[in-house]
Amino acid sequence: MGLKVKRLSLTDWRNFDSKVVEFSGSTTILCGHNAVGKTNTVEALQLLTSGFSFRKARPAQLVHEGSEAGCIQARLEGDSRVIDLMCEIVDGKRRFSVNEKHCHAQDMPQTLMSVFFCPDDLSLVKRGASYRRAEIDSFGKGVAPSYARLHATYTRAVEQRNRLLKEGNVDLGLLDAWDSSVAYGGATLLDARMKLFGRLRPKVEQIYAQIAAGERLTCTYECTLGEEALTLDKDALCDLFLRRMHEGRADDLRRQQTLVGPQRDDLGFAIDGRDARAFGSQGQQRSIALAWKMAEVEVSREIVGQEPLLLLDDVMSELDEARREQVVSFVQEGIQTVITTTNLGYFSPELLEGAEVRMYDE
Repeated sequence: MGLKVKRLSLTDWRNFDSKVVEFSGSTTILCGHNAVGKTNTVEALQLLTSGFSFRKARPAQLVHEGSEAGCIQARLEGDSRVIDLMCEIVDGKRRFSVNEKHCHAQDMPQTLMSVFFCPDDLSLVKRGASYRRAEIDSFGKGVAPSYARLHATYTRAVEQRNRLLKEGNVDLGLLDAWDSSVAYGGATLLDARMKLFGRLRPKVEQIYAQIAAGERLTCTYECTLGEEALTLDKDALCDLFLRRMHEGRADDLRRQQTLVGPQRDDLGFAIDGRDARAFGSQGQQRSIALAWKMAEVEVSREIVGQEPLLLLDDVMSELDEARREQVVSFVQEGIQTVITTTNLGYFSPELLEGAEVRMYDE
């Protein structure tokens, strides 16, 4: 069965002074007009199961206007367990706890992780490379706490090297030292990211084939170290990284930034051999994003060993009928799902019959 969210309590949170929401173990639909707090509810669930807000909100922005502190709590039940998750905003800082024991934000997905899908995610293909890197890295942080540490360590090393590159009369000996640090951290992160991509890729391609019958999707990892990097182990990656930085040192010094590494890589998508970003229709690009999110659910299930919580924020309004049916079919496979919508007409009578509908009033 696994853990399921039973109840969410919000106190002085966003637009709520106090609210309690009960959830079905299968599908819960939050329905109401815009600006009544549906997305705020889903954001609270996402924060408690990922440790961060998809809106990248500052802690003070999460607190109800006029209040000094705010709190959200979720009760999880399943497998003969009861677990309480909490996030408090006090003095402008977030404080997380599990069963009243303090923990760090990156620890939250270890209890129950979530996969979040909103209209912005439908632009996965056509937006910039940084968006696609953030997507796979956010997923990696959710399924493996070590991934978050690798990413943070590497990011700090690159920032320090870039800071040095911006100085006049750069100390080349010190730059050599940072090269070694960046190469080791980058190789470690790149190895983890490519392994994660290797698990996602076949599922994304398979799910896309189901959504868009007759079309073949190919997903690729585009590495700034070159295609050679895709076949190397971590030690060999580190050596290659060092070579690429030494070869490009003049360009790095001129542009005052590190030009190779995971922070510059991208993901590629091609439909029947044609670049989906340049030639794919909006429907095809959205199908890729939908397939990617569905693949995240399947891979998280494999890695974590239990079903994730699926959060769909106003996605149905952005999909055509055929793609909505694909989402509904996927949801009905037993994944606990919370969906926000302004219109129950997007859902079939069969889905509504088996779902809990919570109406949000102004």
